[in-house]
Amino acid sequence: MMKPKLIKSEAEYEAALAHVDSLMSASPGSPEADELELWVHIVETYEDSHYPMDFPDPVDAIRFRMEQQGLKPTDLVPYIGNKSKVSEVLGGKRKLSLAMIRNLHKGLGIPADVLLGAPDSCLPSTYEDMDWRKFPLAEMVKRDWFGDAVRSLSDLRDRAEEILGPFLAAVLNAEPKAVHLRQQVRRGSKVNEQALLAWKARVWQLAQRQKIGTFSSKAMTKQFIGEVAKLSTLSEGPTVAANILAKAGICLVTELQMPGTHLDGAAMRIEGKPPIIALTLRHDRIDNFWFTLCHELAHVVLHLQDEENESFLDDLDVDNKSKKEKEADREAAQAMIPENEWKKWRRPTTPSKDDIMDFAAQNRVHPAIVAGRYRKETGNYKIFSDMIGNRKVRAMFKREGE
Repeated sequence: MMKPKLIKSEAEYEAALAHVDSLMSASPGSPEADELELWVHIVETYEDSHYPMDFPDPVDAIRFRMEQQGLKPTDLVPYIGNKSKVSEVLGGKRKLSLAMIRNLHKGLGIPADVLLGAPDSCLPSTYEDMDWRKFPLAEMVKRDWFGDAVRSLSDLRDRAEEILGPFLAAVLNAEPKAVHLRQQVRRGSKVNEQALLAWKARVWQLAQRQKIGTFSSKAMTKQFIGEVAKLSTLSEGPTVAANILAKAGICLVTELQMPGTHLDGAAMRIEGKPPIIALTLRHDRIDNFWFTLCHELAHVVLHLQDEENESFLDDLDVDNKSKKEKEADREAAQAMIPENEWKKWRRPTTPSKDDIMDFAAQNRVHPAIVAGRYRKETGNYKIFSDMIGNRKVRAMFKREGE
């Protein structure tokens, strides 16, 4: 009688199989039957660790379910897509996308881990109810946000979850604690939330590519905003400002607004990371650049000192603003031109261009800032159009390949 023990070699395994074979005729309930049950368990334990069964191939699993349910390839169109995609999947020429896997798992009951090709794996629940069709996919492809990872709009549509899931991850994880929207929606318009989310994710992606210094909240003062504003007198002031902010541990990113978002800029912070200032440059003017930059920098100084998830997404053309937006407006204006200086200079009669140039020089700011503020306060946008620096900013931030 062999003594039961763990199998540790092939020779012991062969001996155990022979012993099991000798016990196969044991009567139910007999000591031999109990011994057989024990030895079968010992053999199976060894086999599980040394001869694991191959995990089913996803396509084989689909074909097996088709055979079980009497399905034809055309019956898979609702789960996979058109007939061409079904043919490519069944022929092994196209990988299953996460969308296809979700559909096949839900519609045909094929285990998710089998379709994913990884034992005990599961589909990410974060994106279970996400409607990827609502995202501005065509615009994202047009701007080449994903490089070689996406071949075409059709490709992005097919693999939306695989591509957009990781792309959106950082901002999606921050969203529950973030202030989603500090912008006021214009009357008669509607904000495209998916486009806004995509824009934030793109800003985050671009920010991660930058090399910046260590951020110190103690260095973030109202005086610092004024020092940045003084850079406006330089011909390359906007790019110099970007370098100064980078040294101070703040990412300055430019990304054109997405359709349906009406954004001028944003100040963002994701927990544990340095602040990000993002500008859309939708009004390609020097005066607008400096006011928007100082406005977002005021958010950093006044409202983003704690390392918490928060975002201020600003449409600066809107008048009905929150308390924090009004605070940022005041600090931006004060940093560029002190209010007492502005009141002393401002007169009922329209100033001349020389008056604007002289006042700008006295306050060490670009004349466009003075002209732009005067136009804004009077509501007269027909004057000083040649002083506000139209089409002077975007070209400074044009990225390679654009």
